[in-house]
Parts: sequence; structure tokens; C-alpha cells
Amino acid sequence: MTSNTRVVVIGAGLAGVRLARRLGELGTPALLVGDEEHAPYNRVLLAEVLAGRYAPEVITLPPPAGLLRTRVTGVDRDARTVSCADGMSIAYDTLVLATGSNPVLPPLRGLFTPDRRLPEGVHAFRTLDDCLGLAKAVRPGIRAVVIGGGLLGVSAARALAVRGAQVVLAQQAERLMERQLDPDASRLVRHHLTDLGVEVHTECRVRDVRCVAGAVRSVELADGYALDADLVVLACGVRPRTGLAEQAGLAVRKGVLVDDELRTSDPHIHAIGDCAQHDGTVYGLAAPALEQAESLAELLAGDAGARYRGTRSLTRLTLTGPGSPFDLAAFGETEARPGDDVVRLADATRGTYRKVVVRDDRLVGGVLVGELGTVGALARAWEGAEPLPGDGPLLHLLTNDGGS
Repeated sequence: MTSNTRVVVIGAGLAGVRLARRLGELGTPALLVGDEEHAPYNRVLLAEVLAGRYAPEVITLPPPAGLLRTRVTGVDRDARTVSCADGMSIAYDTLVLATGSNPVLPPLRGLFTPDRRLPEGVHAFRTLDDCLGLAKAVRPGIRAVVIGGGLLGVSAARALAVRGAQVVLAQQAERLMERQLDPDASRLVRHHLTDLGVEVHTECRVRDVRCVAGAVRSVELADGYALDADLVVLACGVRPRTGLAEQAGLAVRKGVLVDDELRTSDPHIHAIGDCAQHDGTVYGLAAPALEQAESLAELLAGDAGARYRGTRSLTRLTLTGPGSPFDLAAFGETEARPGDDVVRLADATRGTYRKVVVRDDRLVGGVLVGELGTVGALARAWEGAEPLPGDGPLLHLLTNDGGS
């Protein structure tokens, strides 16, 4: 069976759905092909589903007009067709890879069963099925070990603790969320998790998963100490999903290489979102993926001047639980270099922390914990990359919302 469609988008995540919907609005219908059985959903909110704050249907995305559920198995660039697991062949004029990323599964002894499956009780945390499996397994008092203390690991640990699990978070780096936060902000995140009952271990490497009768029972640390575990959550980062692109012979490094038109080494194939590498960067975040989708939609709908120049993206996380929510935001370079100016305001009583880094009269980064009323004004000053006025505006930016 063969169908003919001008634009075919592989991947029904945030980037693929946004592109297909936007193309439809611009009068250029697209066929969106997704391999998950669920309706498209917002992956950013999976931790809120795990915490019980949202039902799964709440995070569903409005579907585009053309949505096909099947798994793409190959791309024939000469024939300009994609083949699917169900035997269907789909012709394209323009193909867009929005295949996203896969969870990184660490090289731990005992992590896989003989048939290369994860043991009972060991879960990745990337898809809605992962989330629903975890939500079904978690119950008050269950012993859970989260491996990885980045954005995903912190979110998962908080969600499991809110559900009543006894949670241990094992982070190999010296602090939580070390890619986004400076030491002071990271310390506040640790205190928040500790207040929820999470036991946090940093500079801690897991080397072994111990199972009995195919089910996890403990994890062993590099120093020989064992942590009892009924549940293990793997939150060790993600890796661009580039298998289709590699099989098709496209240029791939960390991700699928694209130019400012988000075009791969084949002029008829584009790539966006987590799988794409633009100007040396694989973002792996929602905001750049959506921005890429908007730029590509304009280009494919006929705006020959549309270009993607990169995204200056802000990381934002809200941790809910007992008491008031814990908000944080980080952008740019949160660690100062020699010669940089730093302004820092901390209020231990209110649990707030604000810091900005200025280099050559330009705001190059910042981190805020607690009340985020100023984040809009700071982000605009950072995104604009313009010299700051010379009348000492930083304290004003840190203490006023700037109309945001």
C-alpha cells in the first residue's frame, strides 16, 4: 500500500505535532507518523502525571489533521519513500525527522535480563508508558532508588516522594542539576528534596543492579554499599534518536546535522527537536524544539527567508508537594569567569535566591530560586544580548518584575 503526501513528519512529540499543526494552519497539510499508541502528549509534564497532579489525558496535545500510528523502519532517499513496520510505504516530497531522543541506559552490571529486557522494578522515565508503569508500581513505603540527579532525576525523585515512596537519589556529579545551577541554587534544590524525605547522595556511582527471580532487590554503589530497592528509576540523560538518519546515510554526529534551514545533508530531508544538531548544539529541551518547528513550518509553507539561528533557552522547573511550590529558573552561564560582575541576593527566611552574571556590560546568565517575578525581565535582557544601560539596572532587574 502506498500513499502520497507532500510533507511527511516522523515523530509525534512536541516538535512534530507543532510542525504538523502549524503547516496545516499555513495551508500546507502534513502527514504526522508516530510510533506510540497514545495520543500525542506533552513529555515535559510526565513528572506531574507520576506525582498524581495530572491525569494522563490532561497532558494530551491537540492532534493535527493527519496522524498515522505506525513505526517507520527505513528511508529510501532515492525513491523518496519511507517504509513502515506494518508494510505501508509512504512517498514524500519533503521528509522531516522529529524522532526525539532515547533514555541513556547506564552500563551497570545486572541491568538487563538475558533477553535484553530491564528487570522487573527497573524503569526508564521517558515515555508515557514508562510513566504509567511507574505510577502503577509506586505505593506508600516502597523503596525507590533514582539514578541521576539532573532535571529529570530531581523531578522523578520529587514525584515518587509525593506518592509516599522512600526515595534515595544517587547522583554521580558533585551536586544536583550541575549543568543548569550554581552550587548555592543546587543546595536549595537538595534541601527541598530532603524536606520531602528524599535521601540524596552526590559523588556517588552505582555499579551494580542486584535481582532475585528477575526482580530488582538492591543496587550496589562503587564503594560496596548496597541500597535496598523495590523500584529503580533510570534518569541518566537522553541521547538523540538518530538510527533512521544513520541507516539512510545522512550526516550524523551527536545528532542529525542541520543548517539554518534545518536541512540535513539531503536537501529533501529536514530534522528538528531532540534528534537535530544545529551549529554544534543538541538542545534536548522543549523551547528550542518548538522554535525549530515554527521556523521550519514557515520555510516549508513558502517563506524562503525563514531561518533558524539558534535558541537562547531558559530552564524552568516547578516542584510541587507538601507546602508551597518550589520554583527555579536558570539561563545562560550561571558560573562567573574571572573579571565578570556578579550580583547575588539571597533570603534564607523566604527561601529565595537570585543571581546574575554580567560580562562586558552584557547579561550572560542567571539563576533564580523561589519567587520568579523577575524572570521575565531578566530573560528579555539576556535574550536581547544588548549592552545594559550604565545607570545600575541590575538591582532593579533582580528586585522588580519589569512588567513581566
